[in-house]
Amino acid sequence: MDAKESFDRLVSDLDYPMFIVTVAARGERAGCLVGFVTQASIDPPRLLVMLSKANRTYDLAQVADSLAVHFLHEGNDDLARLFGEETGDDTDKFAACEWHEESSGPALVGTRGWVGGTVLYRLDSGDHVAHLLAVDAAFIDVPGAPLAFQNVRDLEPGHPS
Repeated sequence: MDAKESFDRLVSDLDYPMFIVTVAARGERAGCLVGFVTQASIDPPRLLVMLSKANRTYDLAQVADSLAVHFLHEGNDDLARLFGEETGDDTDKFAACEWHEESSGPALVGTRGWVGGTVLYRLDSGDHVAHLLAVDAAFIDVPGAPLAFQNVRDLEPGHPS
């Protein structure tokens, strides 16, 4: 087994939390389901968000000043399916869910909460680009256990990842 196959097998069993990233720029909105998000600093608060180059959200995020990162709970299967399986190329995802506008982008209603942040830096990391966010806003909405990767692993993505 080569290194890539071994790596794929090791990470396939990880059960990290899932998120939805939303963005608004050029008079457009976009959002996608992501699994690669982590706290990057305590003081000042920073969040690192990885966006796949294959989707519409990535394209819009490259010209946006800020992003909104939504922390999903186990009851957010419907939002995970909407933002994970549908593509903004064909579907207005925001017409199918409850949201409101915030300074960092569209804020979805009914998640565990969201963090809005200014994009400080972008780093090409292969098929994803890392976005380092300075946390400007945070809101707690609905309590609950995080929605994890193993719960959404069988979704059919709207775009390849």
